[in-house]
Amino acid sequence: MPDDTRDPRPPQPKGWSWRDRARGSVISGVVLDPGAEPLDGIEAFQTAYVPHRLLISIPPGDTGLESLEGPYARVRAAARAFGWDAVAQRLDGAELAEVPEERVPGAPRVLRVQLTTPDEVARGVSPSLPDAWRVLQRVRRTALDAVGEGADVGAALRKAGADRIGLDHILTLDPIGVNPFMKTNPFMKTNPFMKTNPFMKTNPVDEYGSRGSGGRQPVAWVGPGPTRPPVPEGHRRAVVAVLDTGAGAHSWLPDDIVDRRVTVDGRVVGLDDEANPEIYPDLYGPLDGQLDDVAGHGTFIAGIIRQAAPAADILAIRVADAHGMVEESSLLAVLEDLALLAYRARHGKDGGRPIDVVSLSLGYYHETPQDGLYTRDLYDLLAVLRGLGTTVVVSAGNDAIDRPTFPASLWPWPGADNGLLPDGGAAHLSVGALNPDRRTTALFSNVGPWVRLYAPGAAVVSTIPDFFGGVQASARDDEYGRERLTIGPEDYRGGFAVWSGTSFAAPLVAGRIAARLAEGALLSAGEDSAVAAALAATRAVLAGDDD
Repeated sequence: MPDDTRDPRPPQPKGWSWRDRARGSVISGVVLDPGAEPLDGIEAFQTAYVPHRLLISIPPGDTGLESLEGPYARVRAAARAFGWDAVAQRLDGAELAEVPEERVPGAPRVLRVQLTTPDEVARGVSPSLPDAWRVLQRVRRTALDAVGEGADVGAALRKAGADRIGLDHILTLDPIGVNPFMKTNPFMKTNPFMKTNPFMKTNPVDEYGSRGSGGRQPVAWVGPGPTRPPVPEGHRRAVVAVLDTGAGAHSWLPDDIVDRRVTVDGRVVGLDDEANPEIYPDLYGPLDGQLDDVAGHGTFIAGIIRQAAPAADILAIRVADAHGMVEESSLLAVLEDLALLAYRARHGKDGGRPIDVVSLSLGYYHETPQDGLYTRDLYDLLAVLRGLGTTVVVSAGNDAIDRPTFPASLWPWPGADNGLLPDGGAAHLSVGALNPDRRTTALFSNVGPWVRLYAPGAAVVSTIPDFFGGVQASARDDEYGRERLTIGPEDYRGGFAVWSGTSFAAPLVAGRIAARLAEGALLSAGEDSAVAAALAATRAVLAGDDD
């Protein structure tokens, strides 16, 4: 009989304890109550945000900290009205420097404002803890009171500079069933071994999250792997930056193709800690033996790009934790770094590297998405990248609704009320998901005029690290010295999986654009020629030439 005493599951990070699991299981965001701090003229919707933090952006062209004084003073005054205070920081939480870091021309400077409590609040004298939404609404109320009744709300907020103050939203990755803010209790599943009737489900969208219907499950790849062609003289490889959970080990994703540790000025871009869901697939939550919902997500996306653009290089930048959650401030910091790398590369400066496509399989719903009522920090930084010739590709989301998601909807779509106009940069593409028939839209996919194109995103096959979870095969009968059993639902040691979500439609489009770019002479060109090449590749993909 074969020796099955060895546990094939990877170990936890060195020194990992229940404290680490419990600490990491605390969700950093809260869900906004639209009824809190109501304000005439501002209709709010639910979103998730960091409760003790706001974001302030200094307009492009303003470099000194004196530009911060106006909006910062408004936030401090509003916070103090509730008995709190506010401290301005860099996006990474460090203290502000008098001399700002190198900036890309045209890029805003975004700062965090940490809401704090006086000592008596910390000791429990005051019952309330800081709430960024209440502070933001107080800032807006003060601005509107100054202009009087009847004023245009958006115009009044812009005039007062209040449009540069916003929440630090929580974005989530979007394979089916991941968003912790859309579940009643993520730690209390009924019983994976006792399903009532698989043909009678209350929500048909959930079907895509089930094994056998498009949910993450092992699959065998029997064809050849992607072949990496040589680079012709005078060319360079197209570069796709994937902002996700990073990328795990896989034979298709060697280090000479995938850069897992992108740096700028000696700093690692994105998260750089032990809690890496592409290495350790069961980090947080109870010891239930099941893999974390997003384990392998970044590796899966990298594999899709590898299939669509075998000649491309991939930058695997980790922005999400094992819950699939991303703080907006952290995403903005990464985008600032990418813009700096791309700017240096376009202008032949030291320390740069080209970035032709950015693939984002994440998003959130803004509480006030109309013009004048949302901060444009995320749009502005993506626009800077697009102005450098970088195409931005974003998943549309998996909630089967038409409510626009951010950043997918941050382009001037038909009928948009976001106040955005064409800017002459490379394309911003929001991508919904098709079923395997490539004709019908997946039922889970978000839809609407803000979704620019659709690509296969249901039951997609791609790479995954050789994870082995606790959900075992249902039957075993060893004979003739062979280990005989049914398919292990969480045995990914074959290196491939099936998965569903607009998460996987977006990188397919990103890869197709990179493949198109590889057909041209990709030199260290200036911004104008880079934008022209990016737009030409986008037109070809939109025309369906790559299907």
